[in-house]
Amino acid sequence: ADCAIFVVAAGLGEFEAGFSKYGQTREHALLAYTLGVRQMIVIVNKMDTTEPQFSEERFNEIKSEVSTYIKKIGYQPETIPFIPISAWYGDNMITASENMPWYKGWSIVRKEGNATGKTLLEALDSIIPPQPPIDKPLRIPIQDVYKIGDIDTVLVGRVETGILKPNMIVNFAPSSNLTAEVRSIEMHYNELEGIYYP
Repeated sequence: ADCAIFVVAAGLGEFEAGFSKYGQTREHALLAYTLGVRQMIVIVNKMDTTEPQFSEERFNEIKSEVSTYIKKIGYQPETIPFIPISAWYGDNMITASENMPWYKGWSIVRKEGNATGKTLLEALDSIIPPQPPIDKPLRIPIQDVYKIGDIDTVLVGRVETGILKPNMIVNFAPSSNLTAEVRSIEMHYNELEGIYYP
């Protein structure tokens, strides 16, 4: 995944239950980091259920607690947008909320370039697509094998690293003696020409 969207509930008791020592919210953040997801957006949802509604104090409390935790597991909070939303009413999803005039927006600092915004949509647009690892050896985990008649064998997989081109000779692992020639590369029944990046 290119980015994790980490959703926490702002309602009193809901956040605490999910973010307790044995809550699933903490586990999800840790899993995302463990699986290599380095970009994250934190959504503080259900702001309409806080006391008082759309409470700045509640948002700041949650932001502080989540920031402290994700920093411990390896994320850098300054690179993560924190956005208070009410998905039920659409606040800060696509357009800035009139119910939270105190929210001035998010700002992230990263080496690839800084970004600012107010909404979830703007945060999604700020995600940096990962660079394909084309400088590494070709690695394609094979998902399925289809036999077409007595002639062709079709392998289905995803290029994880490297470059795949038609007419390439590829080696199969773990057997070092098995090789094959790539006759064509297709995706969704469309033949791809030239180089195929992951």
